Amino acid sequence: MKAGFIYIMTNKNDTTLYTGVTSDLYSRILKHKEKLYQLSFTAKYNLHKLVYWESFQEIGDAIYREKQIKAGSRQKKIDLILSMNPEWKDLTDEIKDIFTDY
Repeated sequence: MKAGFIYIMTNKNDTTLYTGVTSDLYSRILKHKEKLYQLSFTAKYNLHKLVYWESFQEIGDAIYREKQIKAGSRQKKIDLILSMNPEWKDLTDEIKDIFTDY
């Protein structure tokens, strides 16, 4: 089975959050940044900054985790982000080095 990833994207002012799941994290983030799907939520709200992510050995586990995160409050999502990324910086360049060899 494929590996899976969950991620949280935000805009430049960190006001809107989006939680997603994918089997190819770096490629998916680039699609969000390029607004490949112009009618999508991330394109509409200019969510181009990756601020949080987790990896899982199986995509099913990632889907389960995504549902947990989406069911949680905004504050719980903020707490997750702060635990990994207290400065809310864009993590895309950091994952590029991990996933371009992948």
